[in-house]
Amino acid sequence: MPKLKNHSGSKKRFKFTASGLVKAQAQGKRHGMSKRPQKMKRNARGTFVMFKADGEKIAENFLRVK
Repeated sequence: MPKLKNHSGSKKRFKFTASGLVKAQAQGKRHGMSKRPQKMKRNARGTFVMFKADGEKIAENFLRVK
């Protein structure tokens, strides 16, 4: 059985915290910012920690971390 490779796009989009949770960038900030409310733009700044169940799915299926 060949080795499973990590998902290349996921390697660039997700990082792990020291406690093993998954960090991600906020979505929806690529273009069309003039239409977005100021509150959405503020809240989408920086990174956020994903919910535990979502982070586990990302780690298991795309980043091959057990």
